Amino acid sequence: MRILALGGPGAMGAVAVRVAAGLPEVTEIVVADKRLEAARGLVRRLAGAGGAPLRALQVDVTDDTALRAALADADVVLNTVGPYYRFGLTVLRAAIATGTHYLDICDDWEPTLRMLDLDEKARSAGVCAVVGMGASPGVSNLLAARAVQHLDHIQDLYTAWPVDVSGSEQDDEQILDPDGRPSAAAVHWMEQISGKVAVVSDGQLVHRRPLLPVTLTLSAEHSGTAYTVGHPEPVTLHRSYRPTGEAANLMVITPGTLAYLDVLRRDIDAGKLTNETAAADLAKPSLSRGLRAAVGTMGLKGPQSLPPFFAAATGTSNGRPVTVLTRLAETSGMSALINDMAEATGIPLALGLAQLLNGTGGRPGVHPPETVIEPERFFLDLARHVPHLSDPNHAPHDGVITDITPTR
Repeated sequence: MRILALGGPGAMGAVAVRVAAGLPEVTEIVVADKRLEAARGLVRRLAGAGGAPLRALQVDVTDDTALRAALADADVVLNTVGPYYRFGLTVLRAAIATGTHYLDICDDWEPTLRMLDLDEKARSAGVCAVVGMGASPGVSNLLAARAVQHLDHIQDLYTAWPVDVSGSEQDDEQILDPDGRPSAAAVHWMEQISGKVAVVSDGQLVHRRPLLPVTLTLSAEHSGTAYTVGHPEPVTLHRSYRPTGEAANLMVITPGTLAYLDVLRRDIDAGKLTNETAAADLAKPSLSRGLRAAVGTMGLKGPQSLPPFFAAATGTSNGRPVTVLTRLAETSGMSALINDMAEATGIPLALGLAQLLNGTGGRPGVHPPETVIEPERFFLDLARHVPHLSDPNHAPHDGVITDITPTR
């Protein structure tokens, strides 16, 4: 199978290319980017590592003719060109038109909705598209899938990822590109902490302002407060599982960082900052906003003993109310994974590709991960690719721990 890696030289794309090159079904990977020298650089770095051959190609996704020509020569495209609220729909439409299977790491909820609306066109074209196959969304969706397997009825469903806990600081390398400009991930983050975001309330998809507190008691050992952020998980999990209560994507974050994000949110919403200038400010915080944030920190609740990365579902099992918490085992491998955004996102994308290529996952249409990726196989594959993700003495061999707690 020939793979087109759009945005392949980027941090997350490069990890996906490295892992995908070792898949037995892959015969060639074309590393494509508008910066040809960056694509060539990745090909040189991975040369001699074994696996499928790689070659570089210059493609600007805003050039529809060049984009479709590159897609027409590929069986599958891995799209890591962000932010997705700008480019996701463009690439998916082109992939459907050329009959090219598609996977991405889209973490914006608005384009996720629009891409899911292309399901019928993708089915008619025989194209399988998996939207949001990264860490969050992606791993988070599959943790949610593991959680709901234990419930007869689903009431609340939350996914959560860490910002500045357990050593998962957002450093300048994640916020700024090598050229010093805000990264696509940072610009996306500013988009999703401002305006209105999608959450589920009383079983209905609604729009609320982000950074609202959600206090959770998940088990005797895990409780605390996390905060809402715009992300695709509530949108897709609402469609896939129909929780009758609440659903949201949450940040596990300290009060100080939350307060600074809330200052940025207010200034974006007031038109004083754009997503780009807010992301630049995040990398180099200003004194005035820092002082405003210091005042705003007072009274905010913290994460306490919440796990850094988890899914949690409440509902009933055999008629009894329970809370199901699914989380990655707290091993050195898990910590290393969640503290490296590129690895945490790029590896799942390549493992999703593996399921599509060998027929484990995938059928025509546009899908979120939880409806086409097989969770049990995914976590086994993830444990094999991440050293020390699972601890045979303390955790299941796939690295996922499930706690089921009766609730009142």
